[in-house]
Amino acid sequence: MKTANSSELIRCPWCLKDDDYTKYHDKEWGKPLRDSRKLFEFLILDGAQAGLSWLTILKRRKGYQEAFDGFDPEKIARYGPKDIERLLQDERIIRNKLKINSAINNAKAYCELMEGPLSFSKWLWNWVDGKPIINNWKTLKEIPASTDLSERISRELKKLGFSFVGPTIIYAFIQAAGLVNDHLVDCFRYSELIAKRN
Repeated sequence: MKTANSSELIRCPWCLKDDDYTKYHDKEWGKPLRDSRKLFEFLILDGAQAGLSWLTILKRRKGYQEAFDGFDPEKIARYGPKDIERLLQDERIIRNKLKINSAINNAKAYCELMEGPLSFSKWLWNWVDGKPIINNWKTLKEIPASTDLSERISRELKKLGFSFVGPTIIYAFIQAAGLVNDHLVDCFRYSELIAKRN
């Protein structure tokens, strides 16, 4: 979608302050993601975001990928005290011991879930019957920080042993992974993603 007097695409205003943010918005945010390992990466990064801006994490994403063995859950699940110490010294990531321990804990929970009948992706997408929820927000103020859905997913993830998965973190996660389309209605990505939904 374009403005009448400009060739510029209309975007969600939150992504306009930084080129990395804009690229992320245009290529990834809200695009339905069905790869279990990539979903695991998003979950860990959203947990790392707690109390911080997403841009802070986005700028460190490559560092996280390198520090956490490409977000290989099986490798992370085996991390021990030496790995924790290494990560606490790594300036490329947020050096918060609780968040680092949570990433290791979540890798273990993820691996246990993957041993069951459903992949992490299938388990997650079952919450929305396999198709993204389409919202109709006109302003950023309308978008909630959490929803009944994110609260229910959060509770179930906690039961499965995951941590740093509160309702607000989970809502950010399902927005990013495209389980909900929270692009504003006049954003060019809103209609693009709806067109690809069916």
